Amino acid sequence: MRVVLSVGRYFKKRFGGRVRKIPISLQGFTCPNIDGSLAKGGCIYCDNESFSPSLIKLDKISQVKMNFSLTTNPLLEKQLHQLEEQFYWHSEFHQRKFGVGKYMVYFQSYTNTYAPFDTLKALYDKALSFPNVVGLSIGTRIDCVEDRLLELLGEYVKNGKEIWLEYGIQSVYDKTLELTNRAHSIAGAKEMFEKTRAKGVKVCAHLIYGLPEESPEMMLHSLDCVLEWGINGIKIHPLYVVNGTRLAKLYKEGKYEPITMECFSDLIVESLQRIPADVVVQRISAGAHDDTLLAPKWCFDKNIQMRYLRDKLKAVGIEY
Repeated sequence: MRVVLSVGRYFKKRFGGRVRKIPISLQGFTCPNIDGSLAKGGCIYCDNESFSPSLIKLDKISQVKMNFSLTTNPLLEKQLHQLEEQFYWHSEFHQRKFGVGKYMVYFQSYTNTYAPFDTLKALYDKALSFPNVVGLSIGTRIDCVEDRLLELLGEYVKNGKEIWLEYGIQSVYDKTLELTNRAHSIAGAKEMFEKTRAKGVKVCAHLIYGLPEESPEMMLHSLDCVLEWGINGIKIHPLYVVNGTRLAKLYKEGKYEPITMECFSDLIVESLQRIPADVVVQRISAGAHDDTLLAPKWCFDKNIQMRYLRDKLKAVGIEY
């Protein structure tokens, strides 16, 4: 039986025990395909509160939004407070309930490198100052990482911290990226992966299976490409439809058919047979666990997903 290098197994081997990723969502952060700098509305499937269950209801007093050209950040003190509050709530819960003693701070919602450099440095320095924090995991896009930020992250690595950049690739097909309103092409992704890893920062690629007009062969080709470009970890999500998104409108109009659990599981089996043993498989499922989920309904219960996926994998000699 081949045992997949899951994120839990990786952390246990790397740090000698359990490590919990603490999800963080901060007021003022956005994406360049939301704020109008490249596009408006965000990805057609995106509803950050559904994709990020930890996203708190941040107040709307200030309309300041993060971007590279922002010269001052009046929200910084509030953001630092939110970071501290969320970290201690989650870390104390997981220490009390599960005995977890080490943490990765995971900047999860929106594009978490799309802000002034001084803001990012202040937030990352603060996160790394918390007790028992071994590193950072930062969700971003390939067009939103500046060279000086990579230099900073590389310095953290030199100081013994575990640093990951999680790049939302989703697909390597420009047509798909256009359909989903990503507002960037796939050009430069390989080079960005190489620059990131050259600083000692680990790369996790996110892929979505079930995007509009993509065949199973196209989805597996996206996987093959990111593996060829060089990654340390991967997350694979099924695309699901939640209320309030443009994808929901397409679904209701009969213009989008969600991926089936059978098709997704077959793709996961094939994917894990292709992924090298030293690549950390951080996720192979996703869903919305509330009434915002429209389809597919099998994405409502992660436990059902994982039982089904594990049974399919065991049938071909793979333990996840």
